[in-house]
Amino acid sequence: MSEEFRKAILNRLAPPTKAPWAEEDEEEELADELGELGGASATKKATIEPLSASEFFSQALEINPPGNDTTFRAYMTPPKAVPPSPGRPAASTSSLKQPNPGGGFNPTQAPWASNAVSPGASVSATLPPSAPATFPGKLPSAMATSGSAPGMGSVTAPGQSRNPHGTYFVMHHGAGASGLSFAALAKEIAARGPEYGVLSFDCRGHGKTRTEGAAGRDTDLSLPTLIDDLTGIIRHTFPDPKTAPSLILVGHSMGAAPCIDAAPLLQKEGYTVAGVAALDIVEGTAVESLPLMKNILSKRPPSFASVPSAIQWHLDSGSIRNPTSARVSVPSYVVPMNTQDKDGKQRWRTDLLATEPFWLGWYEGLSKRFLSSRCARILVLAGQERLDNDLIVGQMQGKFQLEVMTDVGHFLHEDDPATLATTLVNFARRNTQVLVLPPKIGQPTSKPVEVKHVGET
Repeated sequence: MSEEFRKAILNRLAPPTKAPWAEEDEEEELADELGELGGASATKKATIEPLSASEFFSQALEINPPGNDTTFRAYMTPPKAVPPSPGRPAASTSSLKQPNPGGGFNPTQAPWASNAVSPGASVSATLPPSAPATFPGKLPSAMATSGSAPGMGSVTAPGQSRNPHGTYFVMHHGAGASGLSFAALAKEIAARGPEYGVLSFDCRGHGKTRTEGAAGRDTDLSLPTLIDDLTGIIRHTFPDPKTAPSLILVGHSMGAAPCIDAAPLLQKEGYTVAGVAALDIVEGTAVESLPLMKNILSKRPPSFASVPSAIQWHLDSGSIRNPTSARVSVPSYVVPMNTQDKDGKQRWRTDLLATEPFWLGWYEGLSKRFLSSRCARILVLAGQERLDNDLIVGQMQGKFQLEVMTDVGHFLHEDDPATLATTLVNFARRNTQVLVLPPKIGQPTSKPVEVKHVGET
């Protein structure tokens, strides 16, 4: 939930009482303090320049699912081979994609690509270290028939992973954000769990995603549309469910709703959805905050003098507390007011007030749908936020994993990506690896007992 709403809830509580000696001690502490150093340099804020997406993701993609009126900007980091460990053979790297020596990307050199790319097909692009964040790339058309994920190969040792094609975290951001809000988290996941890939995208009406067709489709953020977009991206990226990787759907705020609802649809089609993760969203609190949203949005500045000014505002307001993450994500939250002057005045990319008709649909019934998911579930909250009745009962019954992060705001994945990455990687390892129990004494060893996770058939 937003910081303003969190403060409004806290303001309803009684003020803390002071001990009789508290005032005295406070005066003594103030007397011992040193004054501020003079000079303009002490108060002048350093300019915060944007960071390139190439520092956080290895590929920039454009995905246009068949029959969809939107071309989605996506960012991907494929999984890497796991180094050998005692009792565990090394993973094969024969089908891992290698970038061009010249720094660019030639789709005909990719293991899954054919010698010719059909006209008009989407083509993948690897972000070179010096590439700007706006460098466009497209998905290889050969992937539509090969059925293997880009750069994947055998990323885990045989017998260790439930899916020999690996596992991807598929990230869906919240309203007003973009796929780059997960940039810092993706980098931390790659450092802690290199065997896992990350796919993050800008949903319609956000970031660099483009929507064509009837007016208003760009702001159509109804839940059915979001679900159709998410499942379309997954089907287009991993067209063959039999050779697709395991998926862990991660949704922040609004993004949790399509992730939770898409899981059973993908499972019916044969995809392996190992888990769903909901970040800082509780149905009861979200629905209660909706009447306050207009007032909260009205307090935001309508425009910014420049992109660095927008980054600085997010940091000063406490919306984002991590400067590194803000420098890569915030530039995609705004667009130039004058297309001829990209470095000039900026406005918000997404008109959140125009999406008001869809707000209730995102959250109504969310807790029950989350608890009924036939896969592993994790809920990560920012601070000690109260659960609604359904979640309280579900937690008591052990139906989901609950994690509470401290010293973070609503954008917890931006504020503390390292802690969240550790949580998600551990969650993935518990739910994507085969647990084989040793046979009982005297029984043959040819058929070990495999333990299945909750919701697995």
